[in-house]
Amino acid sequence: MTAHGEDNWPHGLDVQQVRVARPTDRLEEVARFYRDGLGLAELFRFQEHAGYDGVMLGLPGKPYHLEFTQHVDGSPCPAPTKDNLLVFYTTALDAMRVLVDRLSAMGHPPVKAENPYWEENGAVTIEDPDGWRVVLVPSEGI
Repeated sequence: MTAHGEDNWPHGLDVQQVRVARPTDRLEEVARFYRDGLGLAELFRFQEHAGYDGVMLGLPGKPYHLEFTQHVDGSPCPAPTKDNLLVFYTTALDAMRVLVDRLSAMGHPPVKAENPYWEENGAVTIEDPDGWRVVLVPSEGI
């Protein structure tokens, strides 16, 4: 049995890395939230590239990265909804609690999830400086 859509993936297209990128007008605050608060590694930083500054962060040893950019003329983007989520599943509940406490101490306490599913399953939702939400989910392994 194959996963849904598996037959549609182009044969030979071996993706080495996945990066999600978005603009911000608070580059340093956002970098601090994800690096110092959430604990992602700062992988690379650039300045003054065609008017953009940026930072890439990732899970240590994993090919999943976040990129945040800020343009010299501003980086307006639509405000996120309360259901725009970056979700992390973990079996390390004690470490998850440490993250929640650290982010709270940095001024980012948990917020009520838009979808009750998350809280019903023990997840914690936290907003970054731009209002985008991170969900930490206790998991038995997915």
